[in-house]
Amino acid sequence: MPYSQLYYHIIWGTKYGEPIITAQIGPILYAFIRNKAIGLGGFVSALNGVENHVHLVAHIPVTISAANFIGQIKGSSSTRINKLTPEGNHFFWQTSYLVFTISKNLVSVFINYVKNQKIHHQEGNTIYKYELKE
Repeated sequence: MPYSQLYYHIIWGTKYGEPIITAQIGPILYAFIRNKAIGLGGFVSALNGVENHVHLVAHIPVTISAANFIGQIKGSSSTRINKLTPEGNHFFWQTSYLVFTISKNLVSVFINYVKNQKIHHQEGNTIYKYELKE
């Protein structure tokens, strides 16, 4: 069985940057993303976001490419939210995403950054290179 210590910081946003990750949808969405990542053999260290994008710090197993891992999470999560949303079929992700590898000794820094996403955005102290460019 392969062994790896590959950690990633992944960021993706809603289509057109729409602020559709509401207080009602967010917990359902994050639970689904976490479960899907685990189902794909990943390990989620941190997951959070704001109204128009999501940050994920995860270990992705070597048995799946990062692109496939991210694609499956994005596709299945938007489908799931659309099935649960009374308005129906209004939740879409943009096609692009950002993905960075993280050195093992910096994983805790990124976990902290992701866990405090809402605070960073409220206070305007986000790290530009780790945020979606609107």
